[in-house]
Amino acid sequence: MSTKPAPGFDRGSTPALSFLFAGFGGQGILFAGKIVAYAGLLEDRELSWLPSYGPEMRGGTASCSVTLADTPIGSPLVTEPDSLIAMNRPSLEKFEATVKPGGRLFYDSSLIDIAPTRTDIATYAVPATGLATEQDLKGLANVIMLGKLWHETRFCAADTLDAALEKAIPPRKAQLLEPNKRALALGKGL
Repeated sequence: MSTKPAPGFDRGSTPALSFLFAGFGGQGILFAGKIVAYAGLLEDRELSWLPSYGPEMRGGTASCSVTLADTPIGSPLVTEPDSLIAMNRPSLEKFEATVKPGGRLFYDSSLIDIAPTRTDIATYAVPATGLATEQDLKGLANVIMLGKLWHETRFCAADTLDAALEKAIPPRKAQLLEPNKRALALGKGL
């Protein structure tokens, strides 16, 4: 299944977009990155997806680097992301300084009790965990954050993002598709 961008869809003039998702294991960090990677695959883009997690898995640190490009990617490691998605305070504190000047930082303000300090980047306080709980979408704060990331960056066409979400959820977990779609739509609307 290949989903090409709609006619007139403009990815912008940036030859590559790099993302860093970071948080605790169990917050769906790798899953959010996988959705972005699938979007790149569906649009026939060059991509890299590099997960990293501590030995603890749940509760340990987790991060995921994703790069989407129209030309070959030299390294899968993202050291200066265009966009950072921080799902917990340690991730914000560790990775805020790595965001490219002019980049974007999205943080879960339900779990992070400090604000970013940089003034040369755009910051987005998203109460994702609180919204997920309020909307009966527990455990889907990551997808809400992904929706907000898409809303601000348009890293792919809208229908590609929907198709990528469907591809990322295995058939044995089909019952999770509808709540994930709701969480993605909620994030897109923020």
